[in-house]
Amino acid sequence: MANIQLLQQLCERQGISGNEEAVRDFIVTQVTPYADRITIDAMGNVIAEKKGANRAKTKLMLNAHMDEVGLIVTHIDSDGYLKFATVGGIDKRVLCGRSVTVGNGVPGVIGVKPIHLLKGDEKGKAVPIHDMYVDIGAANREEAERTVHLGDPVCLDSVFHVQNGMIRGRALDDRVGCAILIDMLQSDLLYDMTFVFCVQEEVGTRGSRTAAYRVQPQAALVVETTTAADIAGVPKEKHVCRLGKGAVISFMDKGTIYDRDYYTLALQTAKELQLPCQVKQAVAGGNDAGAIHVTRGGVRTVAVSLACRYLHAAMGQIALDDFHSAEKLIMKLAEQIAGSQSG
Repeated sequence: MANIQLLQQLCERQGISGNEEAVRDFIVTQVTPYADRITIDAMGNVIAEKKGANRAKTKLMLNAHMDEVGLIVTHIDSDGYLKFATVGGIDKRVLCGRSVTVGNGVPGVIGVKPIHLLKGDEKGKAVPIHDMYVDIGAANREEAERTVHLGDPVCLDSVFHVQNGMIRGRALDDRVGCAILIDMLQSDLLYDMTFVFCVQEEVGTRGSRTAAYRVQPQAALVVETTTAADIAGVPKEKHVCRLGKGAVISFMDKGTIYDRDYYTLALQTAKELQLPCQVKQAVAGGNDAGAIHVTRGGVRTVAVSLACRYLHAAMGQIALDDFHSAEKLIMKLAEQIAGSQSG
C-alpha cells in the first residue's frame, strides 16, 4: 500500500527548482538502506540502483521529479519589499495574499495594491507578477537584507491533510511520484531497476535529460501527476482526467508521443489486476518523458500519472484510492517491462 506518512514528509519539505536539497537529503536517507548503489550527479539528481531477484532483460529507469514550482527574489526595494519572478509555470491567480517562506525560514505574505485603490480597468483582472511583492515586515532595504538575499527561493506555505478520501497538500506534483518510487525501492524487486529522482523538471525537464544520458536505459517509466479539471463549471469533455478513476495513462502530450506498445501494456495490466485506470483525454502539458525518450539513441517511454486538481497552486488534491491503485499498477508494469526483451 502507498505510504501516506512518507508522502506527507516529502510534501512538507521545500524544494523549488534549483533548491531541492532538503527533499534530496530526505530521499537519500529513505533509500540508502535498500539501494545497492546511489549516485548524486552534478545536477543534483539522485540515481539509485537496486538489484532484484532476477537480472532485467530490459534496462528500466523509473523517474519522478523532486522539484516544485515557486518564486525567487529578484529585487529588494527601499521600503524593504521583495520583488520576485516565478520559477516554473505557477498560476499567478492564486498568489495574492498567500503566506510564503523566503530563503531559510523567513515568513512573508504576497501583497498587492489594496482593492479600494484600483482604477476601473484594473478591477476584476488578474494582478500581473510585476505588481506583486513579498512583505516580510521589514522597515527598509537594509533591514530586509539582514535576512533575505537576491536569488532566495520563495515557497508557498501550505498544510497536508487527508479527508473524505482526498489528499491535499503542497507539491503533490511530483512528491507523490517520489513516494511511490521510494516505496518500490524499499520492497523486494523481481528484476534489477534504476530509480531516478530528478531536479528542475518544472523549468524544462533539465535534470532528467542528464540523468537519462548517464543511466542509458532501454526503457523508462515516468511517474507523475497531471491536471484534473473535473471541477464545477467545466464541461465533461474538458475534464482531461478525473479524481477517483485510477491512474492516468497518456498516449501523447506536448513533449512526447509515448511508446504505443507500452501504452497498451499499461492499460492491459490495469485490466488484468482489476485496477481502475483512465486515459488522459487531452494532448496537453508535458513531463520528464519529453527529455528522456530522445536521449542518446532513444528510449522507449511510458508515463503513469495521478490525477491532481489545482496543479501548480499552493494546495493540490489527489484521491487516496488513486494513490494506492496507481502504485500497484506501476509496480506490476515495471516488472513486465524489465522482464521482457526490449524490441
